[in-house]
Amino acid sequence: MDNQTAVTEFFLLGLTDAPELQMPLFIVFTLIYLFNVVGNLGMILLIFIDFRLHTPMYFFLSNLSLVDFGSSSTVNPKVMAGFLLGDKIISYNACAAQLFFFVTFATVENYLLASMAYDRYAAVCKPLHYTTIMTTSICTRLAIGSYICGFLNSVIHVGDIFSLSFCKSNVLHHFFCDVPAVFALSCSDKHFNEMVLVSISTFNIFFALLVIFISYISIFITILKMHSTKGHKKALSTCASHLTTVSIFYGTIIFMYLLPSSSHSMDTDKITSVFYTMIIPMLNPLVYSLRNKEVKNAFKHTIERSRFSKRLGF
Repeated sequence: MDNQTAVTEFFLLGLTDAPELQMPLFIVFTLIYLFNVVGNLGMILLIFIDFRLHTPMYFFLSNLSLVDFGSSSTVNPKVMAGFLLGDKIISYNACAAQLFFFVTFATVENYLLASMAYDRYAAVCKPLHYTTIMTTSICTRLAIGSYICGFLNSVIHVGDIFSLSFCKSNVLHHFFCDVPAVFALSCSDKHFNEMVLVSISTFNIFFALLVIFISYISIFITILKMHSTKGHKKALSTCASHLTTVSIFYGTIIFMYLLPSSSHSMDTDKITSVFYTMIIPMLNPLVYSLRNKEVKNAFKHTIERSRFSKRLGF
């Protein structure tokens, strides 16, 4: 018991301890975070106010934006405080909370991407039955199910990791409380705990990937059967943004968590972590706005309506 309570706080090494880089990195990460906030909350607001975007695809996209905003807000503020104030201490409970929310949002995004793949399958392969397949009730259940899976996965991760003893160093070789970094500090026999975490993470990732893979195999088969070139382009355009997001998200996650730790260094892990905690949440609204005509048109319509209202004095 003494060993378990020996560590009451952790020291985050951060990305670098070079004094001359602290302010430039603070500015860069602040701009990234602001772009995350404006991009994701702006996407949610746009989908909410434009009735033309009240479809299953954009319902899932608004949830994806909410998750990206939450994921970014879980990590970024502490990182920015470290750069600006040199505050690299995080309490035991705050570390557990940060890990909990980070795993929750990552798991929810995992299952939301699978739900969006199923939605694209229904839109391309079953267009005549789309409205009866992707009903409001089904979409709501898929979204709620994603959040429940995220919550349960986090409970297991946090319970599994923080049931271990931390009686060695309290120095985390990371800029936030990520699973591998916290796990490495334990002085307990963690073979069983590691097996549990790897098994659950593998199941979550590959179950979602299986749904995505089957959905897109069906989509590509359907596209190949189409005789119209216009039909090909329209079907592919509905999937392009989602495929881009899936490729970036899973490519990074698999590299970080499922490849052997010997295949990449701690510094490589930090760079990869910057990508999936800060860059990916920033890229998602950008990908969907640049590659999606409906979002572009909705944005233009909102701007024009706002200008018109100002002219009328509203």
